[in-house]
Amino acid sequence: MTAPSLPEDVSLGVVLDDFRAAGFTTDLSATDGGVACGTCRSVAPACELLVHRVRRLEGASDPDDMLAVVGATCPGCRCDGTLLLSYGPGSDPAHADVLAGLQVPDAVDAAGPAPGEVPSRRS
Repeated sequence: MTAPSLPEDVSLGVVLDDFRAAGFTTDLSATDGGVACGTCRSVAPACELLVHRVRRLEGASDPDDMLAVVGATCPGCRCDGTLLLSYGPGSDPAHADVLAGLQVPDAVDAAGPAPGEVPSRRS
């Protein structure tokens, strides 16, 4: 019998697959001006994203591997997507600015769900 995966044992690929299966299919990216949407190409301030889920991944041995996977809705085109943000000592300054600007609801679990537990956004 194998032990269940702990959050730090989950790979980024598994987390991204889980978010995509739940309907977060657009790529969002941090820029100096905010968050760029891969679908409509708009750039919005981080505070305008509608955040649904934040999944934190922490490098077991390397602090530079700390990532936040954010499931959010683009305010421009209303597509749901994923945003990857590094955090910690070696993080990109644009990532740190976006992470600080996100409006994360109290109900969102900062640690996030285990693989397969991201609620679907599909109707």
